[in-house]
Amino acid sequence: MVTTTEPVSQSVGHKSKWDIPRTERDDPFQFGQRYLEDEAAVWDFNAWDHVEWDEEQEILAQEKLEKQKENPVNDFDKKLYMSNPSRYWDLFYRSNKSNFFKDRKWLQLEFPSIYANATAKDSGPKTILEVGCGAGNTLFPILAANKNAELKIVGVDFSHRAVELVRESPEFDPAHIAADVWDLADESGRLPAGLEEHSVDFVVLIFIFSALAPEQWDAAIRNIDRLLKPGGEVLFRDYGRYDMAQLRFKGGRLLQDSFYVRGDGTRVYFFAEDELRKIFDSYFVVDKMGTDRRLLVNRKRKLKMYRIWLQARFIKRASLDNATGTSTGKIE
Repeated sequence: MVTTTEPVSQSVGHKSKWDIPRTERDDPFQFGQRYLEDEAAVWDFNAWDHVEWDEEQEILAQEKLEKQKENPVNDFDKKLYMSNPSRYWDLFYRSNKSNFFKDRKWLQLEFPSIYANATAKDSGPKTILEVGCGAGNTLFPILAANKNAELKIVGVDFSHRAVELVRESPEFDPAHIAADVWDLADESGRLPAGLEEHSVDFVVLIFIFSALAPEQWDAAIRNIDRLLKPGGEVLFRDYGRYDMAQLRFKGGRLLQDSFYVRGDGTRVYFFAEDELRKIFDSYFVVDKMGTDRRLLVNRKRKLKMYRIWLQARFIKRASLDNATGTSTGKIE
């Protein structure tokens, strides 16, 4: 495990350091400061940050992945899951409605540029596009913090039911929010209702890119590029390779390498940093990228859960090719 000279029992004033909210003690992409120094202390807290695996854990993880390959999804079922993925998300939101995901209040810590440059008073006309908006667990917290009279937030999802949940919410404010059914990997050329090419300042991708099949990535990146203004930002967080959720999959769930179908029919991919960089760097500058490795602990049941998430901030290249309207390699 990672060691550190920082004592866990640090305190600020009369409070323990850990009584202070992360938004007040951490920096963006820092991913916490609670290091596991002594394995015997693992049950003292519910979570530990920056927990690296030892060689034995790496070997066990590889063995689990090899075992999954022995029994992939059969061809008939794979065709069902790949042909109409939105159907399974519709069923998901009909069952779970708006109570499955927690509001993402950590956005202010990890992606402060939204709040400094879009929701702050006198930020001027700004547009935020959340792709895979679900029931609004990202866009509604952003709206709650908004002080900009000229802010526009557009939430899109390829699940009709998810868009209905956003529109039906008591927090829905048509003065600032619009919601539309739209597939990020759409290849027809259609953009979300009310948006034009190069009109968006921020694209938020939180646990959405992983729902796409690898063969859809290129179309998705092109659509993001079409929508973003030069210099616009993509804010990304998603599942990392070897996350607990990946290693838990049993036989009959693997669609292709690192790409799975859950029991409810929804799909999920687990990314590696170098792979994610390669996906985005044709159109975007990688401003920040990091892996959030966290050990979650169930102290009552004595369970350890190793979570791995990737987080990134991409900036659209600042100059456009006049003939194609796409980003060029020049950075201004």
